[in-house]
Parts: sequence; structure tokens; C-alpha cells
Amino acid sequence: MCLSATVSFAAAAVLIPSGAVATVWAWTGDCRYLMLAILPLLFGLQQAAEGMVWVAGAAGHDHHVEQYSFIYMFFAWIVWPVWIPMSAYFLESGGRSAIILLFVIAGAMLGGLQFVPYFVHEGWLSTSFLAWAVRYEDINLLDAIVSRVVTYGIYLAAVIVPPLLVRDRAVKVFGVLTGGVVVVTYLFFSYAYISVFCFGGALISTYLLALIWRKRSASPRPLGA
Repeated sequence: MCLSATVSFAAAAVLIPSGAVATVWAWTGDCRYLMLAILPLLFGLQQAAEGMVWVAGAAGHDHHVEQYSFIYMFFAWIVWPVWIPMSAYFLESGGRSAIILLFVIAGAMLGGLQFVPYFVHEGWLSTSFLAWAVRYEDINLLDAIVSRVVTYGIYLAAVIVPPLLVRDRAVKVFGVLTGGVVVVTYLFFSYAYISVFCFGGALISTYLLALIWRKRSASPRPLGA
């Protein structure tokens, strides 16, 4: 995240075990929410990767900065635009699930086109350090075809729209919160938007812990449990 390695590791220390607990709650309650419950854990792993980016940068280990940046961007480009709509997909049926599946496909295609070239073209992903933020700058494969506005529009649609299509109002709230993070990031933190947006996602993923807890509490328990 922005701020420091300490903050990134602290976020990871909270989110990883919390996400593990939420995963158990979903597994023993309503398994349809399992992918959603795992999200805090995944956000925690991404924050741990950024903590290592900070550490490697402070030590002057450019090669390790690159490696940990690749891990961080794997979450940004591959995990979020696929995992979030898939989480919504398992919560719906019928026509809505078919629409959400289109977002899964779009997110996967976009993420693959953006992430895989990092390994083929040296210098397509660069990492720099500001006073309170990590800045990830990249060359996108689609830059030669469409503007960044289109690329990011597809990406944001993949992570925001599917939760809004879910009938469960509590899941819709997650979609609204994600949209709120986008607005705040654009207005105040455009200089390090990737890092700040993902950290904002990590923060709002704590909402999912309460969501999964409520679902677990509302689930019927077998006699003697």
C-alpha cells in the first residue's frame, strides 16, 4: 500500500487470518459465499507482497523489487477482475449469472493481455517510490489499440458491476464501496492509483467479514451444534 512497509505488513497481518476465519465460516455455512469470503485473505497476500516491495526498495535490491512487483500486479490484473465477478457468479442463477459470466470472461481476457507481456517485454513494468506511496507504471499491450480510459473502464466494470447485479443487498453494498474507492482514488491519489486502489480494496474487504458472519449466524444450525 501507500504509506510504508509497516502499514502493508500490518494490513496483511489482519487480513490473512481474518480471511481464513471467514473462509471457514462460509465453508461451514453457505458455500455459495466461499469465494467472497476468501477475498480478505487474498487482499492480505497482496499487501504482504507490497510490503516486500518496500523492503526490497529500501535495501536497493532492484531485482527483488521487480519480482515482488510482478506478484503485486498479478493480483491487480489477474486475481481481482476474475475472482470478484466469479464470486458474484456463484451467488446468482438464471439470466443474471449469464451476464456476470460475461464480466468474468472480459476480466480474464483483459487481465491476461495486460499482465503476461510484462514477462516478454523488459521494462514494461517499472516501480518507483514516493514519500508515502509506491508507484507502478506500465506499458499496456492495448495502448496501441484503445485509450487507457477504455482499458480501465473494462477493468472497473469487471470488479464493480457483478456485485451490483447480485440480488443480495449486502453484496450490492460491496460493489458500491468498491465504486467509492475508485472515486476517492481518482480525485485524491491519481499519482499512485494502482497502489491506493488496491489498498482501498483491502480496507473495504473487511466489510466482507461482517457479511459472512451475518450469513453464518442466519444459517440454520443442526441440532446439537
